[in-house]
Amino acid sequence: MLDRALRTFPYDRTMGSLLRLDDWSSVQVDEVFALADAYQSGSGPILDGTAVMFFPASSLRTRVTFERGASLMGLQPIVFPTETLDKPELLADVAQYMSVWADVLVVRHRDLGVVEQLASADVIPVINAMTSENHPCEVLSDLYALRAKRDMKGLRYLFVGGDGNIARAWQEAARVLDLDLVQCGPSNLSTPGSNHTEDLQGALREADVVLTDSVGQHERELVPYRLTAALLDTAPRGVDFLPCPPFTRGKEVSADAIEHPSFVGHRFKQPLLAVQQAIIAFCLSSK
Repeated sequence: MLDRALRTFPYDRTMGSLLRLDDWSSVQVDEVFALADAYQSGSGPILDGTAVMFFPASSLRTRVTFERGASLMGLQPIVFPTETLDKPELLADVAQYMSVWADVLVVRHRDLGVVEQLASADVIPVINAMTSENHPCEVLSDLYALRAKRDMKGLRYLFVGGDGNIARAWQEAARVLDLDLVQCGPSNLSTPGSNHTEDLQGALREADVVLTDSVGQHERELVPYRLTAALLDTAPRGVDFLPCPPFTRGKEVSADAIEHPSFVGHRFKQPLLAVQQAIIAFCLSSK
């Protein structure tokens, strides 16, 4: 079903799914960004096929950009609630059946194991649209947006907060792209394998990009690590502040932090649409 323009795109790869960023190489990330450039300019590959998607009712940004992106690139999106996958049927069988009618699966499910089981059939590309373990598409989009401003690989990244899917996705990206990433928060909440510090003020003085995630069940422990305008004032000039949405004023960020000049703004997520399209096209081209 793939359009000729996509089949002739000059890529050489052996895998067709995105489960974790560190399943990929830096070359493959660069290829996705090249595709995103094409979609941003209106010259991305046009496809003919179907994208089956699984999203919970709470999904906003990820669902809009995947569903709208698929439609714009010529794919018919068919969307099911995530709970559709919570059944005794073997998920490899689900993937086998879906491959008869569909070209790609986009799956947002709390359990990474569900996404892995779908991909294990190796009959249809599977894209991880977020799990409790990681969120690769979100981080790819942030890196792509940063890349438009400056050399993303030469920046010092500071993740402020505890272990979680966003922290782990940034760790995946750091391993693939050799990023200088430091996590700051209580030591008992650090992500395994992270370069960690508890010194927020010291870490901010060295940061080019400041990242956060929601506090989850560790709100009380993370109060000392809430980002405020006064703290952001201590970061180097030109720092970019990227709180992961949905953020909550008064928890991981203060209201004045969102008003701070370093906050990248809501339109920073605009390239998410092109990046989701690029991920789909990249995975389909190695189908």
